[in-house]
Amino acid sequence: MKITELMDVLKRNNVTIKGGGDVIFFAHGFGCDQNMWRYVAPVFQEKYTTVLFDHVGAGNSDFSAYSFTKYDQLEGYAEDIVEIARELKISNAVYVGHSVSAVMGIMAAKMAPELFAKLVLVAPSPSYINDENYVGGFKRSEINELLDSLNDNHLGWSSSMAPVIMGNPDRVELGQELTNSFCKTDPEIAKHFARTTFLTDKRDILKDSKIPVLILQCSQDVIAPVEVGHYMHKQMDGSQLVIMNATGHCPNLSAPEETIAAIKEFLND
Repeated sequence: MKITELMDVLKRNNVTIKGGGDVIFFAHGFGCDQNMWRYVAPVFQEKYTTVLFDHVGAGNSDFSAYSFTKYDQLEGYAEDIVEIARELKISNAVYVGHSVSAVMGIMAAKMAPELFAKLVLVAPSPSYINDENYVGGFKRSEINELLDSLNDNHLGWSSSMAPVIMGNPDRVELGQELTNSFCKTDPEIAKHFARTTFLTDKRDILKDSKIPVLILQCSQDVIAPVEVGHYMHKQMDGSQLVIMNATGHCPNLSAPEETIAAIKEFLND
C-alpha cells in the first residue's frame, strides 16, 4: 500500500474513535452505517476505546474509494478492517460485527491473528442459502428473486424489505429507520453489496477460528434463523451461543440493553 493511501485509511472509512482503554470495534451490516450502534457503543466508552467506521460505500465513507472489483468479495471489506486496525496500531482488540460484518470479522481475524483477541458476532450467517442439511434460511431461487427485485426497484425493495428484516412489526419506527437507511444508500452500490452478501458462502472458514467467540442469535430472524447460530457454534471451537429474546435481525437497535448485557457478560465486564 502507498503511503498516501495509508494516510487516507481512516478518512476512507470515516473512522470514529471515542473513550479510552482496550479497543473494541463495532462494524455495521448491509444497508446501514455506524449510527446503528448508537445505543450500544457509548456504554462501552467508559472502559474501552470504541472504534466505529463505515464500510466503503456506506454512511460518510469515501465513496470514490468504492471498487466493484475489490468489493465483489467479502475479502475486500475484511482487508479494510485489517488496514484500519493496523493504522491505529491496535492489537488484541474485541471485534463486534453485525450481520454480514460478523463474517468479515472472522475473515479479518484469520488474515491478521494479532489484531483481534475476541469476536462478538451479532445475527451472523456464513451462508444464507440452504444446502442439504444446512439451513441458511433461503432457497437459491428465493435469493435470486430478492436480488432481482432489488435490481429492478431499489426504493421499492427497501420500503418492503426493511420492515421485514427489522422484525418487530409493533414498533413501526424501527422498520422506518432501516427503510430510510436502505433508501439513502447509492442504488448501484446497494445492489452490488447485496450480491456480495447474499451469495457468499464462508462456512469453510468457521473451523479456522481459534479465539473466543460470542454468537448472538435472535429468537426469530428471517435473515439468520436460529439454526444458523447452532451450526456456527458447533463449527467454531471456543464459541458461546446466546439465543436472545430479541426478534428481528437488528438487536443493536431493537434490543440494545439485551445486546449490551450479553456482550458485557462475555467480556467479564
